[in-house]
Amino acid sequence: MIEIALPVTIGLVTLAVILNVYRLIRGPHAPDRVLALDTLYINAIALIVLLGIVLSTRLYLEAALLIAVMGFVSTVALAKYLKRGSVIE
Repeated sequence: MIEIALPVTIGLVTLAVILNVYRLIRGPHAPDRVLALDTLYINAIALIVLLGIVLSTRLYLEAALLIAVMGFVSTVALAKYLKRGSVIE
């Protein structure tokens, strides 16, 4: 069953990444682009975790955790920049 579920899941997450890139490029406003970037890194984490499951290794899970931390920090920094015009006060 997992042999069928993994390729289908990878395909659907890849489709979500493509749609996120479209919203990132065509977003009418800056907050839309920030949300698209936030969703894009979450989908990238999902793809990395799925690749780790396919290859049966834990190394990719550590990379996914690193991307999650960096993505969170970048989202907060972009939100502060859009709200105040600077990141550091």
